[in-house]
Amino acid sequence: MLDDTKADDTVFDDWFVVSSSHQIAKEWWIMSDGWPTASTGHSNRSRGPADWPATQQATLFPRVEKPPKRASAVRVGILTGQLVSGSQASNPAIRPAGRGRYKKGDTEGQGLSLLSLPSKRFIRFRVREQKMPAITQSTKLESGWKFKRSDEGDDTWAPVASVPSVVQLDLIANGRIQDPFIDRREIDVEWVGEHAWTYATTFPTPAADGGKIYLLFEGLDTFAVVKLNGKVILESENMFLSHRVDISGVVKPSGDNVLSIDFDSALLRGREIEKKHPEYRFIAHNGEASRVGVRKAQYHWGWDWGPILMTCGPWRPVHLQVCEAYVKETKITYDLGKDLTTAKGTVQLEFEGEVEEVRVVMTLDGTEVFRGSQATKSSLAKIEFELDQPKLWYPSGYGKQPLYDIATELVKNGMVIDQQSRKTGFRKIELVRNDDKAGQSFYFKVNNIDVFCGGSCWIPADNFLPSITPDKYRRWLQTMIEGNQIMTRVWGGGIYEDDVFYATCDELGILVWQDFMFGCGNYPTWPELLDSIREEARQNIRRLRDHPSIAIYAGNNEDYQIQEHYKLDYDYDNKDAESWLGGSFPARYIYEHLLPTVCAEEDPSIAYWPSSPFSNGKHTSDQTCGDIHQWNVWHGSQKKYQEYPVIGGRFNSEFGIACLPNLPTIKYFVTKESEMYPQSRTLDFHNKADGHERRIATYVVENFRIDPTLEGHIFLTQLAQSEAMAFAYRGWRRQWGQDRYCGGALVWQLDDCWPCSSWAIVDYFYRKKPGFYTIKRALQPLAIGVQREHDDWSVCHARTPKTSTYSAWVVSSLTVDARTDVELRFVSIETGKDIATPVVRKDCLITANGTTEITSGVISNVDQEPHVVAARLFQKGEVISRDVDWPQPLKYLSFEDRGVKLEVKEGQYNVSASKPTKCFVVEEQDDIILSDNGIDLIPGETQVIQATGTGQLLQTPAFRYLGSQ
Repeated sequence: MLDDTKADDTVFDDWFVVSSSHQIAKEWWIMSDGWPTASTGHSNRSRGPADWPATQQATLFPRVEKPPKRASAVRVGILTGQLVSGSQASNPAIRPAGRGRYKKGDTEGQGLSLLSLPSKRFIRFRVREQKMPAITQSTKLESGWKFKRSDEGDDTWAPVASVPSVVQLDLIANGRIQDPFIDRREIDVEWVGEHAWTYATTFPTPAADGGKIYLLFEGLDTFAVVKLNGKVILESENMFLSHRVDISGVVKPSGDNVLSIDFDSALLRGREIEKKHPEYRFIAHNGEASRVGVRKAQYHWGWDWGPILMTCGPWRPVHLQVCEAYVKETKITYDLGKDLTTAKGTVQLEFEGEVEEVRVVMTLDGTEVFRGSQATKSSLAKIEFELDQPKLWYPSGYGKQPLYDIATELVKNGMVIDQQSRKTGFRKIELVRNDDKAGQSFYFKVNNIDVFCGGSCWIPADNFLPSITPDKYRRWLQTMIEGNQIMTRVWGGGIYEDDVFYATCDELGILVWQDFMFGCGNYPTWPELLDSIREEARQNIRRLRDHPSIAIYAGNNEDYQIQEHYKLDYDYDNKDAESWLGGSFPARYIYEHLLPTVCAEEDPSIAYWPSSPFSNGKHTSDQTCGDIHQWNVWHGSQKKYQEYPVIGGRFNSEFGIACLPNLPTIKYFVTKESEMYPQSRTLDFHNKADGHERRIATYVVENFRIDPTLEGHIFLTQLAQSEAMAFAYRGWRRQWGQDRYCGGALVWQLDDCWPCSSWAIVDYFYRKKPGFYTIKRALQPLAIGVQREHDDWSVCHARTPKTSTYSAWVVSSLTVDARTDVELRFVSIETGKDIATPVVRKDCLITANGTTEITSGVISNVDQEPHVVAARLFQKGEVISRDVDWPQPLKYLSFEDRGVKLEVKEGQYNVSASKPTKCFVVEEQDDIILSDNGIDLIPGETQVIQATGTGQLLQTPAFRYLGSQ
């Protein structure tokens, strides 16, 4: 092909190329100062394109403005053919300028050659044309979509801003419905989930170049029938599956193709499925029981913290792809050995299409550390690798998070025709379950280091999943790191999260407890459903397994509690999996046979756990083994939160107390001033928890003096949550150092999916509650704790004990011992004066990765006035941790006239008080990140709250503390 002619005295850059569409050998002549002719003669009298055969004009020679007048060289590029022979009238040996001899067999792999020719001479090339492989080309089908209700006419089509999307987002964008997050509008949009919806777009037929044309659907929500040019090409009934569809025989030869997707109502289909299968007992806590027969995010049916918003649509990207071959699966397995000094493993590639060679290249920070290849004629390749002294990945606080880039390439005819790149980290992670004097341990070990997993549970961060952008994921996960949290539990009623979620966890050093998507139900097991679940598990494990953040797979959320509550069939000693299918708890087959089988096949290095919670055949509330959801605070027997330390288990994977969100969030969803009071209909509507009024009232009334104002009520509910978190994390982390009795604590929950009252420690708009900071302080690398023994003040004939013991300790997640100083002060709550001589311990040796008991003593509740025990931990003369123990309950104490002072400095608040002050909270700003908040103030010390971010600190910020007006 001659293209973009550029002439000068010696050179013009014309390319002579033969199209791959020709399958026969041809001879073409090029004269150094003339035009090529479509003949085997030596004529140089061609007048240009008009003389060329029509069948060759389009493929061989484009339209050119004019030929060069004179030239002494021609550049020849053999892009899709192979040079077989060449001759020159005056010099048979063709010499490329500066490149050596141009010989038989040369291809485009040797690059373009500049051929030096005498003026007025002719040169003849004989080119054998051969089909070159198609290189993978992929295009996201993001724009140009439209949607409508399926049963409405074509005049109702409305534009879709972009895909991925779900129908509620598009209805809002088109003014068809209002934001259901505001007031009680959730009720007004329930009709959306009761209808079928259709999405459609068009795309031109791409050039296949000998390859195949595919449509890739990363996720369709949920009952979807996909048509291309009116022909059904895919039917899907599982939101968690991705699909690749070969459409080579369905696309038009040229022009636009019509792609349409009909989404049926998952709500109505679920009800139909339940009626169709009376042989199963459909049970669900939260949402309709019919949800358990539908493979869709279960929280869409509503939960005790989220609305009923039944979405549908192309919720993950849709791609158009052209390729001749593609990688179906990459599996990276390795062993680090006992001493962790060598990574020896295999990269296994399964691919589709004809490939001659597979290549693997590993790099770290841009430096190549491994390169391997394998010639192959099958669809499977295994390339072994070995790395000396690999850089190991650690959770945050225990080391760095180096990530290796692993590029895989499929090669044909010397060309890379498909490639993938992924990041992974090398680490050894173990779930340690050893018998001990308390029962059986349950904790994680990473690279031979025991790790206390302090963190939180994760729910989907929005009801409308496409709204969760990569930036939002990063902000949420960065918030965890700010709070010293190193594990998140992806809860089983949501989704297998987006790739960027896990990639960000890899980068930040956050371990992931990954539930499979079953929650609070008794799930059916007909064969087709089991097949879908098996494929769902396989696809998602393959997607997640190379992420070093993945620490454990768990079969479900609380389904064994459903089994216990309804007394469904369960004999732990019966290991005949097929027999389970015939009982009243058939889902046991999923959790104890299907899922562990797939995990063992796809990711055997990571532990599988049948459920969260699970206790090896014991009751799920057992505190001696497995993990526990401790809901006897808030739910169940509604124990006092002061009892958390003694009711925990070996790993506390759920617990919490609900509270109201921050005032600006309430102002967002309450639009009527008349509804801005604690017990309003709108505020109650945005708290989905069963019996939330009485539970909130219980924990507020038990512990604090009532404040009837909205601002006061918000503060007290958040204070209850904050105090509960202090007792839980402080006590359970202490137990980490007591023979690993407690291996972790994951509060329910980190985030919200809409603006509401819930158990979240950070609300929907990223506004932190005091409980977030309480957990942050408890999870510092070195943290001091102090606590007096608990006495229940509300039992029948309660009496205050004459004495109470107290103890102080330091916990450490450091891998080396540390030296610190400890101070305990005993300060009157009424006067702010010290009532006893402080206890000071100098140069204390703090045991690495454990608990060091510092001191203990006795408080006289008769002779001593009510006082706090204020503990501070020093290192090199600086306070690095604080804790304050208060007499309980706080409602018996007077908090008048605290003498609180707030000083605003550049980038910080300086806060002090003349008397002990409980939970000082300064106003949160959306564009400011505070280093601390919700702090206790002790006389004689000014505490500094650092402030960073893009905004300016308010000069007179609002603040509040217990007892303030």
